[in-house]
Amino acid sequence: MSTAGKVIKCKAAVLWEPNTPFSIEEIEVSPPKAKEVRIKILASGICRTDDHVIKKAMAAKFPVIVGHEATGVVESIGEGVQTVKPGDKVIPLFLPQCGECAACRNPQGNVCIRSDLTGLGVLADGTTRFTCKGKTVYHFMNTSTFTEYTVVEEICVAKIDDAAPPEKVCLIGCGFSTGYGAAMKTGKVTPGSTCAVFGLGGVGLSVIMGCKSAGASRIIGIDLNKDKFEKALVVGATECISPKDSAKPISEVLAEMTGNSVDYTFEVVGRHETMIDALASCHMNYGTSVVVGAPPTAKLLSYDPMLLFTGRTWKGCVFGGWKSRDDVPKLVTDFLAKKFDLDQLITHVLPFKKINEGFELLYSGQSIRTILIF
Repeated sequence: MSTAGKVIKCKAAVLWEPNTPFSIEEIEVSPPKAKEVRIKILASGICRTDDHVIKKAMAAKFPVIVGHEATGVVESIGEGVQTVKPGDKVIPLFLPQCGECAACRNPQGNVCIRSDLTGLGVLADGTTRFTCKGKTVYHFMNTSTFTEYTVVEEICVAKIDDAAPPEKVCLIGCGFSTGYGAAMKTGKVTPGSTCAVFGLGGVGLSVIMGCKSAGASRIIGIDLNKDKFEKALVVGATECISPKDSAKPISEVLAEMTGNSVDYTFEVVGRHETMIDALASCHMNYGTSVVVGAPPTAKLLSYDPMLLFTGRTWKGCVFGGWKSRDDVPKLVTDFLAKKFDLDQLITHVLPFKKINEGFELLYSGQSIRTILIF
């Protein structure tokens, strides 16, 4: 019997409050309203941004269903939906593309005005589609993928090639695209250049892959955890260093290593101190530094403006600069054409019910990306 138009009862990982484990609960998922899509989730990656909600480093309303890096199949659509239909394989998008706001209309823009980066936790009509034990459960960044079914707005979904393996291309929904695009699209790394990447998690490794694809001749990976060096070298880093190995500031270490010629730096940690280090590490006159890691909310950053006065460029980067609905299907096509290898980023695959185990792998530094299978 078709579930279209009916409330679906399913399992979801609910965060009832900050700093607590996920609770696997039976929830009710309402049918999609006009211009909305209900999706059956097939696979979802565990991203550090989800942990930011747990740790209250990112705004969200509780109880909440997080998760934002996934692949699924359209179960049903609301009135007026034209770009997807039931049965389509899709990637939910935490960064919408309405096509109408200034950012969407500008060729260089991608942060749609309809984005929920401030933790509103509701869809366009101001309500949610989730309830659990009679209580309202909030959405996260337009997606909420740690659930067997979710509802998103049509502007937050991209139809992809049906041949795409869900447990791999889910990474294109956030981590891979963010890092790869930071180098290729936001930083615009040039052939023969020297790059330094601060932070060698899944997104940092994707930055390295982007730098390599762009033709950088020297790619220096930087992380406190030397266990990450081997994987960084496999995906394209030419060398790796730990800031703990020298008493000097990392910017001085890099200057000595490269003859003061670092063209591009990428901060993929999300710490204020590392952002300043990355800025100071690119060339004082023509260097470009890209902030990729999500910064902690409710905190201000202080820096010496002389770092910019001499000519450096400091850029931010959300979702790698990609226009989500336009570019995600193209990236999936590029993956199927073997232009990049997502297998290198996946270290663990777990059943959805073991989500807390997946986060423990993240905290212990054992995983790059853990994929949850539904």
